[in-house]
Amino acid sequence: MSEKHILDDKITLKEVVLRFRFWINYFRSQWKLILGIVLLGGILGAAISIVKKPVYLAETSFVLEESDMGGMGGMSGLASLVGVNLGSLGSSSGLFQGDNIMELYRSDNMIDKALLSPFDEESLLINRFIAFNKLQKKWKSKVDLSAFDFSIERASFSVTQDSVVKEITKLIRKDHLGVNKPDRKLTIIKVSIQSKDEAFSKVFNETLVEKVNGFYFETKTKKTAENLQILQTQADSVRKILDESLVAFANTADRIPNPNPLLQSGTVDARKRQIDISAASSVYSEIVKNLEIARVNHRNNSPLIQIIDSPRFPLQRIEIKLKKGIVFGAAIAFIMLLFSLYLTKLYEIYVRETR
Repeated sequence: MSEKHILDDKITLKEVVLRFRFWINYFRSQWKLILGIVLLGGILGAAISIVKKPVYLAETSFVLEESDMGGMGGMSGLASLVGVNLGSLGSSSGLFQGDNIMELYRSDNMIDKALLSPFDEESLLINRFIAFNKLQKKWKSKVDLSAFDFSIERASFSVTQDSVVKEITKLIRKDHLGVNKPDRKLTIIKVSIQSKDEAFSKVFNETLVEKVNGFYFETKTKKTAENLQILQTQADSVRKILDESLVAFANTADRIPNPNPLLQSGTVDARKRQIDISAASSVYSEIVKNLEIARVNHRNNSPLIQIIDSPRFPLQRIEIKLKKGIVFGAAIAFIMLLFSLYLTKLYEIYVRETR
């Protein structure tokens, strides 16, 4: 095949056929090299599948259903009288429902809290992570991890200790943590943790879900909970005053059991106590009404988090099978070699043409 057929700008069907034959013949001439590289790739793939440790996957899926009883509740009730539906405007459902809690799972604060939680009675999750990843050996030149006690209060951590926690948090978020919604139309969220340690994957997954979901629930209901607590305190205070007024009225009546109707001064104290009782009763009645409304509002604003699936032993084992390693290794080596031979041959042709 002439070199002109390779570099000619005008391509016909005949040229395509000729070029195809040229490359087939060229690759056939390199069959020994191709065979050797493919075998080498298969061997490397097999070696990787043997050496690479399996990864254990722990997954938790749950339903997050947020309340729609927000500030639009009253407007929706009024609008419904004239046939207008405002429910969709105040609804937290839709594409963005649950995005806040998904970001919480990726936050430094939540991952840190999970890492510093107990793994068992003797160690923390962060100690387990350091152990099976052999970070003590890998980071030996930078820091002595054995000198740190992660069980103390976080406020007492040194700068270096805080830096270690942050670096481990980055590793987990990058290589071990997965948070996603299988279907954007649904309110199901899946949290996954994968690591070389089966026990760590399970315990860390469960701890992280517990920490984040608890924090999310507490945050979503914080305002209504505070309002409920204030009203409860007021109700208890007014009830105490009402009880004291009743006791005082009874004591006054006992001192003058049969007051002289001609002497009004003898009934003044009793009338004062009656006024106090009447006022306290009215105030207490209103507070109790508001308290019950606050309790209903608190329940309506509480998000529903229902666990669907939680990790159980044995966890899903992710590994490269020996046959798969050989096939993938050989295929990758074959493709890379063909591409390399193609570029090399094109360069040789270009050099000859430019001389």
